[in-house]
Amino acid sequence: MKKSLGLILLMTLLLVFAAGCQATPAPAEAPAEAPAEPVEPEEPQAEEPPKELSGELVVYHAGSLTIPFAEVEAAFEAEHPGVDVLRTAGGSAAIARKITEFEDAVDVIASADYKVIDTLLIPDYADWNALFAVNSMVIMYSKDSQYAEEFSADNWYEIIQREGVNFGHSEPNADPCGYRSVLLFQLAEKHYGIEGLNEAILANRQDKNIRPKSVELIALLETGALDYAFEYESVGMQHKALNPNLDYIKLPKELNLSAIEFEDFYAQAAIELSGATPGETLTRVGEPIVYSLTMPTTGKNPEVAEAFIQFLLDKELGMKMLTEAGQPIMEEVVVFGGENLPDALKYLD
Repeated sequence: MKKSLGLILLMTLLLVFAAGCQATPAPAEAPAEAPAEPVEPEEPQAEEPPKELSGELVVYHAGSLTIPFAEVEAAFEAEHPGVDVLRTAGGSAAIARKITEFEDAVDVIASADYKVIDTLLIPDYADWNALFAVNSMVIMYSKDSQYAEEFSADNWYEIIQREGVNFGHSEPNADPCGYRSVLLFQLAEKHYGIEGLNEAILANRQDKNIRPKSVELIALLETGALDYAFEYESVGMQHKALNPNLDYIKLPKELNLSAIEFEDFYAQAAIELSGATPGETLTRVGEPIVYSLTMPTTGKNPEVAEAFIQFLLDKELGMKMLTEAGQPIMEEVVVFGGENLPDALKYLD
């Protein structure tokens, strides 16, 4: 009995000890972190829509640019419906003097001779000059002109001296095409080696056939009032396409003022012209034909002018239109006074 009681006590103690071991509390777990508050994504800032261009844009340009600039105007206005392009065509020197003498409010001027801008507008009315196109001199005629069937690049100077033949060119003091025609006569004498040829050509020229703008001569050709007219090749191409009865001959590079390699030869011819102010004169020598443009300081809508020039000088837009209209362009635009370009046009320099 005592043995049994001792055994029972021992068993009881072992059970208590075991229960005590099992009751030992487990270490407390670290409290879980509270979930982070969800962060709402920031809404992207809406880009401001580009400012709509509006207002009138006054563009003065050489008469020989009339057809391509009409196309550029239409395309630019289609892209910017709020803009109204107001174009005035004329002899480059004449339209430049409208700025210097009358301070016409002109936003963009494009000249058929880059030196018109250099000598008449810079520095008082402009401070940069972008060269963008080229050309060459040709002689236009109608298929009804006297001696049209035999007229060629080899005998042109002989035919225009014949009695009764009417030929003309534009006014040298108003239009670069005019003074280039006169320079061409001087170069012809040197090129063909015929003494007195220049004077003989001028002697057969009638004053009534000297018109302010070279493009005015086209109508005289079409009506038969004129047999031959000295023009730019771009003008010849454009009007031949419009009127199959018109045609033109190309002249040798020594005469047509198109080739850089003949620059020194061209410079042997010279003409005295009216300067920027009444009574002032300047001397113009023969040189390759290069067109240029600028933004006169008299302009009232510079923001639109900058956009128009960007459009015009874009190779896939305005420059492509010029090329398709027969106006040769420069491979790259060249800028004089590039440090003065407005910020929107700095990329041209």
